[in-house]
Parts: sequence; C-alpha cells; structure tokens
Amino acid sequence: MSYDGFKNITLQQLEALFHLVAERSFSRAAKKMFLTQPSLTKHIKNLEDAVGAKLINRQNRGITLTLQGRLIYEYAQKIAGLREGVKEKILKSMEKESGTIDIIASTIPANYILPGILGDFNRNYPKIKVYIKTVNSEEALDMVINRHAEIGFIGKKPLSRKINAEPVWKDRLVFAVSGTHRWSGKSSITAKDLIEEPFVTREKGSGTREILENYLKENTGTDFRLNIVAELGSSEAIKEAMIAGLGVSFISIHAIRRELEQKLLVEIPVSGWVVERNFYVIYTKQHKLMPHQEIFLDYCKTALLD
Repeated sequence: MSYDGFKNITLQQLEALFHLVAERSFSRAAKKMFLTQPSLTKHIKNLEDAVGAKLINRQNRGITLTLQGRLIYEYAQKIAGLREGVKEKILKSMEKESGTIDIIASTIPANYILPGILGDFNRNYPKIKVYIKTVNSEEALDMVINRHAEIGFIGKKPLSRKINAEPVWKDRLVFAVSGTHRWSGKSSITAKDLIEEPFVTREKGSGTREILENYLKENTGTDFRLNIVAELGSSEAIKEAMIAGLGVSFISIHAIRRELEQKLLVEIPVSGWVVERNFYVIYTKQHKLMPHQEIFLDYCKTALLD
C-alpha cells in the first residue's frame, strides 16, 4: 500500500496556511497564531511534506500560492469557517445557559419541591441563578398578572385568560393526624368522623385550601362543615400545630414526607376520598420566555419527584 501523507495533515498546519495567505507575511501570520516565525515555517514545511508538493512561492513582496497551494487553501478556508461556526454556536449555547430567574411560588412548590430540583439543576447549569419568593397561590397569580413576577408556580389552575398555565407536578392532599392522636392506629376513617374533629387549615387564597373546599362541595352534602379551629399561613405552621395537638388537617403529601418517616404525623385514608391536584407553572401570554428560563422550565417538567 502506498504512503498516504494526507493522513498527517493537522488543523494547525491548515490554519498556518490560512493565516499566511491572509497576512502575506510569515512574521505577521506567526503573530496572529501566537507562534514564533520558525514554528510557523515548520508547520508550512510539514504540510508540504504531507501533501508531497510545494504550496507557496516566496517573493520579495510576499508569497504566492502554487496550484496545489490554491487547492489546499480552498479547504483551509472552509475548515476555518467551520471552526468559527462551531465557536459561534458553542458561545451562543453557553449564553443560553446563563442568567437569573426570579420566581414567585406558593408554599408547597417553594418549600418542598423546588429546593430539591434546584440542587441538581445548579450542578448542571451553574451559571443560571434562581431566586424564589414564597407567597400563597392567589398572591402568586396576582403578581404574575400584574407583572411583578415573570414566572410563578401555584397549586391551582388559574382562570385568567391572560395567563399561560402548564401542569408540571402531581400532588395529593392527605388527611393526617399527630402520632399521638387517638386515630393514629386506624387503617381508615369515614367522612362522618371528620365533622366534630378540630381542624387546622391554610388561609383563604391558598391553593391547598381552595382545592379542599372545592372537593368538599363536589363530594359531600351542603350541610357538611369542617370544625375549623385555626387558619395558618404556611404548611410548616400546620404541621407544628398538628404535632402540638391543636387539630388535624388535609395537607400536601410533599409537605409531610419527613414527618411521616419520623412518625410525628400519620396519614389516615378517608374512605372513598381521593383529593388530587396539579401544580402549574404560570406566566403571562405576553411574556416571551428567555432561553435560560426555557431550560429551567424544561428541567422542572422532567424532574422525578419522590
């Protein structure tokens, strides 16, 4: 088999020829490539050896290309163009992976879902910084509609036509009692058992509160009322109140995983009841998502929740 010197052609040799033609001077071409002039000369010599032909003619006023030199130069130009194209695309992709995202979120996403997602997200996209402010679902929706926030996560589907709303995660509201409650050993209870039991609930405007009230309206009689003894402003407060024995509650499964494991709280099924909902990402229809925002939202949609 005959020797194929073309296999020995390197990108740096072609780059040397490209800059030599552009600068028409060995010294200027060497400076362009941050090389010494002897190093550049060696690259041209090695390229000529690989091709097996003389590529340039030195003249008093610079250099000219031989026929073979012109052929090689055409490909050197194309390769240089491809390299610049790759460079531009890479830099643009890196720009997409940087920026800040200000998020308004209701308590369950803000406290129990997003922090876990952000840990992995930050390791994959360290230049995208995410800041979260916590309010209830109604307040989050108002802030997005009034453009005080660009992106929100809430626990109920918004009715406003100004809003894009996409479901991102599932949730289940479970009936829970403290580990010392008289029902803690029960396998299930009935809806009638709930009527006289003291309840602690979220405040009005909370997605959790609204989902529960809507479920009760649709699945119980009009005279069914919970015995609410306290309205509290966060799921953390609800949990502490239950553990202290103030009352029982319906609460997001995401909020009490740790307390269930520690036996501080106990989930008890209510016969025939399944209270489920979606969490939604929201933004106005006039808001065009930035590339780094799209990256984050795509990441959220594909995140696997425990």
